[in-house]
Amino acid sequence: MITLTDTASIHLRQLLLEKSAAEGSGLRILVEKGGCAGWQYTMKIDQAQAEDSLFSHNGVSLIVDPQSLTFLVGCRIDYVESLNDSGFRVENPNAERNCGCGTSFEPKVA
Repeated sequence: MITLTDTASIHLRQLLLEKSAAEGSGLRILVEKGGCAGWQYTMKIDQAQAEDSLFSHNGVSLIVDPQSLTFLVGCRIDYVESLNDSGFRVENPNAERNCGCGTSFEPKVA
């Protein structure tokens, strides 16, 4: 399971409205090779496909493909505002370490 904080759901709802996203759109979270720690998070507004997993909170959805889900089980998605940067942040219990910018990670070895 992946959870979305109340703050993140509010910001996601606002983002979907600003982008005039189609009905049923949500935030897709992908894990891809890259970044300074080996694997990176990518996020975009998208529609779910048949093979995707959906995680909903307060009327908005996170969309995760099967390959990315293996890296994201147990994650918490929050929205953080700071002087340097604002945006969605992944708190990943499956990460051995995270890069300083928070967009990439090294997974724990099984």
